[in-house]
Amino acid sequence: TNKVENYTVSIFDTGSEESKKIFSGEGKLKNLTVFKEGNQLAFIYSSDTSEVKVFDLYLWDDDKCEKIVDIDTEGIPEGWSVSENGRLTFSESGKRLFFGTAEKPVEEPEDTLLADEKYKLDVWSWHDPLLQPQQKKQLQSEKKRTYEAVYHIEDGKMVQLATVDIPSVRFFLKRDGDRVIGVSNLKYRKFISWDANRYTDYYLIDINTGESKLILEKAPSAIVFSPSGDNMLIWCIKSKSWKSRKTDGGDVIDLTADIGVMFYNELHDTPSEPRPYGVVNRWVEGEKYVLIYDRYDIWKFDVTGEEKPVMITDGYGRNNNIRFRYTDLSSRGRYMGYGRGNDDKEYLEPKEEIYLTAFNEVNKDNGLYKTRINKTERPEKIIMGPYSFRSFTKAEDKDIMVFQRESFEEYPELYVSSLDLKNPVKISDTNPQQDQYIWGTSELVKWNSFDGQKLQGIIYKPENFDPSKKYPMIVYFYERSSDGLHRHYTPGPSASTINRIYAVSNGYVLFVPDIPYVEGYPGQSCYNAVVSGTYAMLDRYDFIDRTRLGLDGQSWGGYQIAYLITQTDLYTCAFSGAPVSNMTSAYGGIRWGSGMSRMFQYEQTQSRIGGTLWEKPIHYIENSPVFFVPKINTPVLIMHNDADGAVPWYQGIEFFVALRRLEKPAWMLSYNDEEHNLRKRPNRKDLSIRKMQFFDHYLQDAPMPYWMKNGISQLEKGEKDGYELMK
Repeated sequence: TNKVENYTVSIFDTGSEESKKIFSGEGKLKNLTVFKEGNQLAFIYSSDTSEVKVFDLYLWDDDKCEKIVDIDTEGIPEGWSVSENGRLTFSESGKRLFFGTAEKPVEEPEDTLLADEKYKLDVWSWHDPLLQPQQKKQLQSEKKRTYEAVYHIEDGKMVQLATVDIPSVRFFLKRDGDRVIGVSNLKYRKFISWDANRYTDYYLIDINTGESKLILEKAPSAIVFSPSGDNMLIWCIKSKSWKSRKTDGGDVIDLTADIGVMFYNELHDTPSEPRPYGVVNRWVEGEKYVLIYDRYDIWKFDVTGEEKPVMITDGYGRNNNIRFRYTDLSSRGRYMGYGRGNDDKEYLEPKEEIYLTAFNEVNKDNGLYKTRINKTERPEKIIMGPYSFRSFTKAEDKDIMVFQRESFEEYPELYVSSLDLKNPVKISDTNPQQDQYIWGTSELVKWNSFDGQKLQGIIYKPENFDPSKKYPMIVYFYERSSDGLHRHYTPGPSASTINRIYAVSNGYVLFVPDIPYVEGYPGQSCYNAVVSGTYAMLDRYDFIDRTRLGLDGQSWGGYQIAYLITQTDLYTCAFSGAPVSNMTSAYGGIRWGSGMSRMFQYEQTQSRIGGTLWEKPIHYIENSPVFFVPKINTPVLIMHNDADGAVPWYQGIEFFVALRRLEKPAWMLSYNDEEHNLRKRPNRKDLSIRKMQFFDHYLQDAPMPYWMKNGISQLEKGEKDGYELMK
């Protein structure tokens, strides 16, 4: 607004308990930022009284408060100013102040046209780097886009770092390093409609001059920089290997190509290049060594290529099917080693003892090991068992560790222990009321698929399970879920898929099979895994009632269920949430949540067709349930919401109207103004009721509710829920 406000900034000295005013002015003051030592402070201020304000940058440095950057400052691009949307950040040493710049805002010309005199139009051009819907989604963030700049406090000099052509930058050594990496994907934005690779140009930028040099062009995959920015690791998708080089140029050294071990996802099953397992996010002191993961073990590589690589876990991981990953035990660390806080040290010491999370892919046990990075030896086991562990954290000054432990039956409670974890003590009791409810158990199961693959899955059974009884079974799936054997679930209304605790508590057995995929045949891949798994469970367990089998899935799972019931009558009923029923029409659609084209996911990612619609039309048709609706004999409940941003709503409609025309028992729940997965709790509660009424009717002989027997007309909408059971 153009409201004029009066601002005063004062400094309070906690020692003398005195306050000193350092700034006062009328206008608008924003983004007040204090350096960690308390001796510097920065903010932006505008004295403009108009609605559009041009801001200047101010700095107080324990002596005086003065304006340091405005539109006339040397180094600021012509026509630019300090941006009110930028973030003010001091470097670790306090010698640099980072801020955002952008084109100087201007008053919009007065609009004299009435609303009904204006046309509204989107012009779609084949030259557009982004489709119009994606531009709309990003419009507000683009209007607020800022470009990073730095003010060198001791030199009194401003340097522009990011530019229109290089819009993003990365910093090193907590913004005290002299290297800045510029990042730009502008030339490749059109490709994201059909190419899963995110191509990027990388630039080396001099923080003292702003000069930039292209160091890597059209990089398609992972780039890892050392903490100083002096070294870089490049994942090469062609050779499927990690390569190293100096950031500013020089020889490229292939680190992993000749080792005979895959450093990329061995279970990769989409029509795209597999991604690497990754790199430990702390380099070894001196940046000569880096730790890199394969599927199971951890390797130490000399980035100069002078020394041979060393497997510091001595092959124990692969030999025992245990996946080791580095974890930081500091209070800012993250379980599984995925990230660290800013207060952690940048490097590992050359002889440091490190901790490793451990996951056994065969029996799904989890745990914690330790080893040293300067040796090749079997890691030392600290704890391993049929649980999931979270947040291993060591006290700063004592040899004490806290962590969370969970299982399907056990809530993730907090434990404290000595570092050997031999006698952990539970110090929380979060869900004492759980004992009042029928819970359940989880069990790992194995079988061979129709195409001969060894697969795993999970069987969930009620806590009061009686093997002499017959239980209805619901089969839920997505892709691979068996690694979550020991995950704990709490009861709650469903956003889409069935709540596992609620299912077993109400007398159901739940089967969750893993699904591997073959390119071009996602539907048949699902059939080979899920139906083979279902038959294996029926043959193995007499307690499963083979006449009462249900299906449940959402999104990709919803699609697979829609496909599955065109291929088999094995299942008594099915819930299909947000299914793609027609790949030929969905291919050219929009993911309205992001505004992106849907092409890429069929050609290279989850939908796994592996080509365009015009290259592989038969594959698109064969994998589209709507073309085979006449073969469906399974009653189906569809959920597809009218504000779904992931799968177009019309996909559910195409499926439903085909079923309806052919007099197939079908219902569709379409929650108004709701997304892909339900957000609003009343809607979640409603879905939970209707879904269980659907399953209870077909699988437990419960009476059919009113809404299933008669529907809910628009005249009844809002007045009648239709939950009542009909005789």
